[in-house]
Amino acid sequence: MLHFKARDGFPLNGHLYGDPATARAGLLIAPAMGVEQRYYADFAHWMAAQGWLVMSFDYRGMGASRPAEMRHSLKGLDADIRTWAEQDAAGAVDELSRLLGPDRPLHWLGHSLGGQILGLLPNRERIAKAVTVGTGSGYWRENAAGLRRYVWWLWYVVVPLSLPLFGYFPGRRLRKVGDLPRGVMAQWRRWCLDRDYLMGEGGAALRQQYASLALPMLSLSFTDDEFMSRRNTESLHGFYAGARPELQRIAPKDVGERRIGHFGFFRARFEAKLWPRVSLWLQGA
Repeated sequence: MLHFKARDGFPLNGHLYGDPATARAGLLIAPAMGVEQRYYADFAHWMAAQGWLVMSFDYRGMGASRPAEMRHSLKGLDADIRTWAEQDAAGAVDELSRLLGPDRPLHWLGHSLGGQILGLLPNRERIAKAVTVGTGSGYWRENAAGLRRYVWWLWYVVVPLSLPLFGYFPGRRLRKVGDLPRGVMAQWRRWCLDRDYLMGEGGAALRQQYASLALPMLSLSFTDDEFMSRRNTESLHGFYAGARPELQRIAPKDVGERRIGHFGFFRARFEAKLWPRVSLWLQGA
């Protein structure tokens, strides 16, 4: 376990894969909403074997970064998605930068939400290259068709009732997403109900902040993603105008599989069929 602090001093926990002394570069894995860092362990081990120093972490309130006294309830934890990005993820970048030193590059791999928040980081200039996996806008009317009816119920009924009642989102109890701080879920709801997603709240200044991020970026999305449609993916990556993302949309049949979905990329069975796309692109882009 790797112990470090967010930029505001909140204690966080991560995990390090690879040798800081010999790694060619660093790779920080930013998790999806409600997904604990341990989900990415197989992929992280594999990338470390290819020569990267890989760091995973949990946002505050999640997984190993959930305070012991909040084991049963996240009520009272003051955090929203911008806190996760500007304090927690930025602290993770600081920690991995410290381990790498100034002469080796640091790359970013964001799964879903992890790809959405890169433009929010105050130290985003430290990132040399970025990969997004299953990342798109969460605007609900552009979600994959099978998800729209479910999220309507989530955003207009479940969340408005549960947040004031519990003081956080009790996702474990409801078997939806996972436990989330009240501010995270409330902000995510606002974003998902806005056609412009996070830009609806951030306005012109945030649009410019995202557009000014100029770095190589690869987007991997999947035709059978049960959450993100093609439109979601294109919309979100349009915010990264300065990066001019390379969008690769993959069908399961392209790799001889029946299913990939929103979470499948990180499963060990895709070690040979999908993971090399990341390592080769990072080496050659």
